[in-house]
Amino acid sequence: MQNKFESLELGQFIPLHYHHNMLNDNNRMKGFKEAINLVVKPGAKVLELGGGTGVQSFFAAQKAQKVYCVERNPELVSAARSFLAKNINGDKIEVIQADALHYLPPEPVDVVICEMLHTGLLREKQMPVIDSFKKRYLEKFGGPLPIFVPEASIQAVQPIEQNFYFENFYAPTILFQDPYAIHERSKSLGNPEVFQLLSYADPFNQTCHWDGEIIMAENGQLNALRLITKNILAVNMLTYSTIDWHTQYIIFPLFVPLKVTKGDHVSIRFSYQGGAPLNALSNSLQVCLRNKLASVLQSASETLHCSSNLQSKIAETANV
Repeated sequence: MQNKFESLELGQFIPLHYHHNMLNDNNRMKGFKEAINLVVKPGAKVLELGGGTGVQSFFAAQKAQKVYCVERNPELVSAARSFLAKNINGDKIEVIQADALHYLPPEPVDVVICEMLHTGLLREKQMPVIDSFKKRYLEKFGGPLPIFVPEASIQAVQPIEQNFYFENFYAPTILFQDPYAIHERSKSLGNPEVFQLLSYADPFNQTCHWDGEIIMAENGQLNALRLITKNILAVNMLTYSTIDWHTQYIIFPLFVPLKVTKGDHVSIRFSYQGGAPLNALSNSLQVCLRNKLASVLQSASETLHCSSNLQSKIAETANV
């Protein structure tokens, strides 16, 4: 069955020139290098799904016996083969042109690397690729499953007041933020609330959703939500620590901004499929003030109660 977002293909067709940005991302590179070095043991067999330029397969090859690097984009396949031939232990890596959504290695593997990650697990195919791989791998080889890099993703949502003016031009549009920088144009109105804890080795639903409330910590205009995705690349059981990497934050403007005060309860609801376009979240998003709605209902109830008391007193007076 073809996914209705199949035509977008972003998760497997990021152009070669964009990979320079990823290679130049020190937090990403150092995090994955450390995680792969931790989980790949000497002599291991490794599979990378969506290999891109082959850099993570390169990290794995420094200790692994064999690495299968799967990439669908022909331009990237050619580039990865060329790059890996120039790097130490590149001969341990077999670059395979195939669709990661359907590929299985010819033998069991110890570690699977899959970095088709986008904030919100939107756009790219991390969830469907890993879910498909696990089902097919268990059917072919049985258990246990390999170790996954990343091991897990934690997702949170945060209410903010965002300055959408650019040289006096008002443009409330989806935008990205560096998670390791301070953003003076964003004002946090409440703490981030976790809406998804996803372990890739465990069974998971490919729907990302939340229906909850956030209490406002500041007064302001709630005009956007910040989506946060923290990826647990590996867990170090010796130090009881994790190796983490945040993808870029995404700011989603609200269609109708809300004036909020400290202590207000804001209800937030959304639902979308992993790998869907960004507007899948925007289109399903519902945000409203719960406490102000409750205040209106309370006032109406009090009015009815007062009216009932008044009618009773009128009746009593008439009887007298």
